[in-house]
Amino acid sequence: MAGFRICGGEKIEGTLRVDTAKNAVLPILAASVLPQEDTVLTDCPRLGDVECMRGILRMLGCESCWEGDALRICGGALSQGEMPEELSKRVRSSIFLLGPVLGRLRMATMAYPGGCEIGLRPIDLHLSALKRMGVRISEEGGMLRCDGRDMHAADIHLDYPSVGATENIIMAAALLPGRTTISNAAREPEIEDLQRYINAMGGHVQGAGSPLIVIEGVSRLHGVTYQPMPDRIATGTYLCAAAITGGQIELTNARPRDLTAVLDKLRAMGCVIAEGEQALYLSAPERLQSFDALQTQPHPGFPTDMQSQMLALACVCRGASVIEEKVFENRFAIAGDLCRMGANIRVTGRAALIQGVERLHGAHVAAHDLRGGAALVLAALAASGETLVEDVHLIDRGYERMEEKLTALGAKIARV
Repeated sequence: MAGFRICGGEKIEGTLRVDTAKNAVLPILAASVLPQEDTVLTDCPRLGDVECMRGILRMLGCESCWEGDALRICGGALSQGEMPEELSKRVRSSIFLLGPVLGRLRMATMAYPGGCEIGLRPIDLHLSALKRMGVRISEEGGMLRCDGRDMHAADIHLDYPSVGATENIIMAAALLPGRTTISNAAREPEIEDLQRYINAMGGHVQGAGSPLIVIEGVSRLHGVTYQPMPDRIATGTYLCAAAITGGQIELTNARPRDLTAVLDKLRAMGCVIAEGEQALYLSAPERLQSFDALQTQPHPGFPTDMQSQMLALACVCRGASVIEEKVFENRFAIAGDLCRMGANIRVTGRAALIQGVERLHGAHVAAHDLRGGAALVLAALAASGETLVEDVHLIDRGYERMEEKLTALGAKIARV
């Protein structure tokens, strides 16, 4: 497996354009099977998860090809609904295909999805919502077999505002006659982006970004060329890279309104941040100040996908910080690696108490998951000496050529 060799102590400084969002592209790739014509996604990131989704789509009959920085998907060629078990287990986003494949073919078969080991991510909400829409679901040999011949519009209440379940219902309902509603819907910006994509194809979805979403089914969707939104988590990660090294950074193709909770915490830590409509500028102090408490929540609360990065920052803050993880129970898996680098972290259940140290030191560590791997890179940038971060294929799932971007900003980092 590949690794990153990082010589710490260099400030992150310069300008960087933020890539398109992985968490927006993946559901849009799934929804690309809904129209009869092609979808072209401009400025599409070349990520591990994107390639895995392309592999699943290919097995379903939908070829795709790169046209420079754009990805063309022949969704109209969807010919079968049985998703390959190996690929489905490799990536969590395979679950996104359940709704749109049922919407097009009225049948689908898939294995339970995989992905990063950050905690339990049951798909009950997806399945119970589909059952409310008339889908008959059975399990045979570890495979979920879904019969949607009697699918119909429905009013669905989610017990928890699950992003994936909200997106799956939207895609399953897009071609269903009648009105489907989702109450207690997730409000993440990526759901708004999915709504914009479906509506650009002739769909009728309203309310994304609010707790109530209404989908008026249409008989047909058409192909479209679409530019997905910028990656708010990559934006936050690169802001943290400048913050942890006492540097300064300007990010273009960024949307500050999607990161309010993160920006508030960085300001509390002593960073000066200027916001533009499509840009962000951060200047960090020589040493960050600790924050009293951070608690992850569904949007618009603090995003769980930024928790690991903030954990790394807290390790070198002046004073003590507390982080409480309310979404996934295994988000503190990197605490041991950070302590190997000299951090002072005490984890109790879903909470971590971090006493900041003046400096971390290099060590041999390994990524356990996508965001945790990115956080180890941040810690290594601020550490004295050399750090080897292994298993960076996990980082590649969500950050395109991270080492090249950080090198351009002054870091000493190389893929080995």
